[in-house]
Amino acid sequence: MSFDNVRGRSTPGRPSRTPQVSGTPSVVGQLGRRPDGTVPFSVEFNPPRDEAAEARLWRAAREFERMHPAFVSMTYGAGGSTRDRTARITGQLARETTLLTVAHLTAVGHSVAELRSIVGSYADAGIRNMLVLRGDPPGDPLGEWRKHPDGVEYAEELVRMVCELGDFHVGVASFPQGHYRSPDLDHDTRYLVSKLRAGAEYSITQMFFDVEHYLRLRDRVAACDPEQGAKPIIPELMPITSLRTVQRAEELSGRALPESVMRRLDRAAGADPEANRAAVREVGIEIATEIAQRLIDEGAPCLHFITLNFARATTEVLTNLGYTVTPAVVSA
Repeated sequence: MSFDNVRGRSTPGRPSRTPQVSGTPSVVGQLGRRPDGTVPFSVEFNPPRDEAAEARLWRAAREFERMHPAFVSMTYGAGGSTRDRTARITGQLARETTLLTVAHLTAVGHSVAELRSIVGSYADAGIRNMLVLRGDPPGDPLGEWRKHPDGVEYAEELVRMVCELGDFHVGVASFPQGHYRSPDLDHDTRYLVSKLRAGAEYSITQMFFDVEHYLRLRDRVAACDPEQGAKPIIPELMPITSLRTVQRAEELSGRALPESVMRRLDRAAGADPEANRAAVREVGIEIATEIAQRLIDEGAPCLHFITLNFARATTEVLTNLGYTVTPAVVSA
């Protein structure tokens, strides 16, 4: 679907508002204690690179479907076949499962026309929930960010565009330790508030391993703008299952893990990390469980897990927290 071509070209800067599929729930509507008293949880998937990886993702999706997450999100694969596969699988998750699907939308590398087309394709798939991000430079997340000549500069602009295009529910990213491009935490907080004011209904944090960072973020947003501070801030977690996962966690977050966490993992690894893989995994699950429990105690509205397209680690953490998990063989 092209919003320009199908419904007539709108005035520049004033896209036509397009009704979407009615009855699709919002992320915010899924928050709050579940009937069994547990806090909602959600999971993040990544675009698979090949058929084998896609099969693994679908196994994980079906396992999580049995556990009734509040929602699942699919990160955005930029460019070429990965982008096409991302759009296809995101649509399939929305159409072929009972999972409330949140599509990621990133500004990096796209013109406004392309972004409108992507939003239209999500609308065609019945997707009304989007996580709107500026995105990192492809191939080098820490590299210089370059605006597309015909694109948008900031996530705030993209939030406003999506909200004007239709009846979509929009979330944005938040950064408990501040975005690495922000000069300080106050600047970062003001930028988050600007995205919320533009129409975002909630935010999902970058992963962290110190709950105090999350609590301080909540306090900063509430102090900056009490109205926007009332919107949910969903914490993101990633269970550590190996020392390789440590590297992945640091790549995704752009932050080194706290020394207290690394000491516990290194102690479990001992002199022979390969031989002690099970011990490292056990400690990683233990750490994730402790973080999740503290977040629950502090009133987090939901627990959002990075899964890397595996179900087992997240399932173990949820089991430790007392969630009911339907017995099944889960992927590693």
